[in-house]
Amino acid sequence: MQVRAKKSLGQHFLTDLDVARRIADTMLSHCHQPLLEVGPGMGVLTQFLLEAGHDLRVVELDRESVAYLELNFPQLEGRIIADDFLRLDLNKVYGRQTFSIIGNYPYNISSQIFFKVLDYKDQVTCISGMLQREVAQRIAAAPGSKTRGILSVLLQAWYDVQYLFTVDENVFNPPPKVKSGVIKLVRNDVTDLGCDERLFKTVVKTSFGQRRKTLRNSLRPLLPPHAQVPQDPIMGLRPEQLSVQQFVELTNLISQARCQ
Repeated sequence: MQVRAKKSLGQHFLTDLDVARRIADTMLSHCHQPLLEVGPGMGVLTQFLLEAGHDLRVVELDRESVAYLELNFPQLEGRIIADDFLRLDLNKVYGRQTFSIIGNYPYNISSQIFFKVLDYKDQVTCISGMLQREVAQRIAAAPGSKTRGILSVLLQAWYDVQYLFTVDENVFNPPPKVKSGVIKLVRNDVTDLGCDERLFKTVVKTSFGQRRKTLRNSLRPLLPPHAQVPQDPIMGLRPEQLSVQQFVELTNLISQARCQ
């Protein structure tokens, strides 16, 4: 039995077992925690995760893939979640328990997957896997990088991010038109950003929404009409130049200006 790759689901099945094993090995230091694999397809990554002894569950939307997994991986009985990861309530799967996530993520929803992880940041202690190289590089981008964006800052506020390696197009069926990148994010020890977290998200999203403008101009809509724009050197910068800590300081500046 084979599974037909579906363009609508962004499926590109990895065929290189060495690459699959390298991705699975990113979770070796987290074997003590439950692990959720997103989009296992025909189980090329799954086989190595089971071999390593992980307490594994998988979530798969494609019915053909679910049937394939049920037939070829009997050890997953009762552990296959036939659902859309983006709509899945992870609290119903793990309660308040901590867990990790891994996958060869569909390119068309990879950013959404990582945004969802932020909603469970107090439970997801590690997330690794493969996605489109440009998205992976953006997540890992340091301050000053032109590729730095919203996901870079929001994820790096709560996770230590590593870009691990690049994967060529020819190890997939069907081959994608772009290269892939493997990354790993490990939860840091931050429990409080030191600012209003909701406003922090708004400041980050608003500033990158007009990334060619200085922060003085892009963030003006966040202030009441009568409020003065903070007279701070940081306001003359552009968003990709700022570290997470500088975004925290910026958020507090905006909050103070609102109160005035």
